[in-house]
Amino acid sequence: MTWLRSTRWLVGLTAALLMLPAQALELGPKAQRFIQRMVTEHGYAEAEVSRLLRDSQHQQSILDAMSRRAEARPWHAYRPIFLTQTRIDEGAEFWSEHRDTLARAEELYGVNAEIIVAIIGVETFFGRRAGRHRVIDALVTLGFKHPRRGKFFTSELEHFLLLAREESLAPLKILGSYAGAMGVPQFIASSYRRYAVDFDQDGRRDLIHGVNDAIGSVANYLARHGWQRGQLVAVPARVDGNKYAPLLARGLKPKTPMAEMARYGVSTEAVIPIDRMGALVELKNGQGMEYWLGLKNFYVITRYNHSALYAMAVYQLAEEIRAKYAGKG
Repeated sequence: MTWLRSTRWLVGLTAALLMLPAQALELGPKAQRFIQRMVTEHGYAEAEVSRLLRDSQHQQSILDAMSRRAEARPWHAYRPIFLTQTRIDEGAEFWSEHRDTLARAEELYGVNAEIIVAIIGVETFFGRRAGRHRVIDALVTLGFKHPRRGKFFTSELEHFLLLAREESLAPLKILGSYAGAMGVPQFIASSYRRYAVDFDQDGRRDLIHGVNDAIGSVANYLARHGWQRGQLVAVPARVDGNKYAPLLARGLKPKTPMAEMARYGVSTEAVIPIDRMGALVELKNGQGMEYWLGLKNFYVITRYNHSALYAMAVYQLAEEIRAKYAGKG
């Protein structure tokens, strides 16, 4: 073989390898145990579950994406991803288009319309970016290959197969995020089963394409996690000295009465009852740190995504969308 022919052969081989599909799942011990659980606990046929797993694919890109999540960025880099004029403008348009459904959800569940709109805006750009990975590929990859959270994602795979059976979904066709979230509001399978509602009353809980069901389901999710009707979400705070560190260690769940904040050098200009519980939130902006007091509703947003960055992005986007919508008249 001449040098030229050898080079062409190597180039051709490399191109062919790059075009190979993702690696099909090998049914190792973890997969076999999963199959048996689906058979014994849920009445699935062993051949059916085996076929679904064999038709799924291990995606290294999914594992890679999990290692570089946006929530690892500082606030000053995270905020511009979601607080854009386009997202604000389209959020106001979305609100206008679905104003009756949003008003009904707000009345029934007590969740502000702008919060519902902002969550859908952050999650899928109002339903247009619901994900490009097959959900089953994401869940089998993470369930059987993720080094730390395999148990969680295996549980979600179980929920996903049950969901597909309950809602008559084709499990090999549903697309979603690299973490297995799906539909307009990006619910994981367990949340879909627990919190999705048939808000348009057509006999189906359709979060894959149904915007009305998505609106009602987001509101139901937040309400079921303790949303407080008509209450604040978060307020700016100031810190003096260095006594505030223990508050940060307490996490995002509001545990400290407003009456005690001054003892830690924390204050706010907002008028909040002294017995209201709050949590100190620290965000890294371009000049240093900024501080907020997260209240119960802020914590509820973090039940959707356990990140202060996410909750703050939703809150600030909601405020901007509300102002834009009000300006439209």
